[in-house]
Amino acid sequence: MTAGDREMSGTDHEMSAGDHDVELAGEAICLRPFRVDDAEEICTAVRQSMRELGEWLSWCHPDYCIQDTMQFLSARADAFQHEGEHSFAIVARDSGRFLGACGLNQIDSTTLRANLGYWLRTSATGQGHATQAVRLLARWAFANLGLQRIEIVAATGNLASQRVAGRVGAVREGIARNRLRVHGVQHDAVVFSFVPSDKVK
Repeated sequence: MTAGDREMSGTDHEMSAGDHDVELAGEAICLRPFRVDDAEEICTAVRQSMRELGEWLSWCHPDYCIQDTMQFLSARADAFQHEGEHSFAIVARDSGRFLGACGLNQIDSTTLRANLGYWLRTSATGQGHATQAVRLLARWAFANLGLQRIEIVAATGNLASQRVAGRVGAVREGIARNRLRVHGVQHDAVVFSFVPSDKVK
């Protein structure tokens, strides 16, 4: 299977969370639409990775439960249809195991800009999966969405996300003061970007 769009069968649509039908494949991972039957595995991944994810992701909180996951999945269609948001499950190519998520949001049709975000369950980190996911998604977005700028914004303390951005060739532009708010606390953030002329590594 090569990276790119594919048509999903009727069965896939019935199982999907109701958003896009794009699937992208890399060497070790695939990016695919979320499905309703991902719920338990997503919730398990979040709960097992609470210490690492909760520090930097405002939606990840100590009481996170399956209802939070279902709310996320039920919002995919509306986010895609009204915001143009593209959310992807990151899964292992060989086993289909859920590894994490990535996506494009805050899409601005006037400036042709979007934000790219990503997270992995703790047991899947350190294996290059996030780097591969960002690479696949950025290349696809420039080729298919007409974007002229993709940003990655990571809190100054979130060194793991910054390393991923650097490995894929995003340009570090500087520090935006009080750019992110997580669990009621304001954080300075490092802003990285891609433009179409950049080489995504």
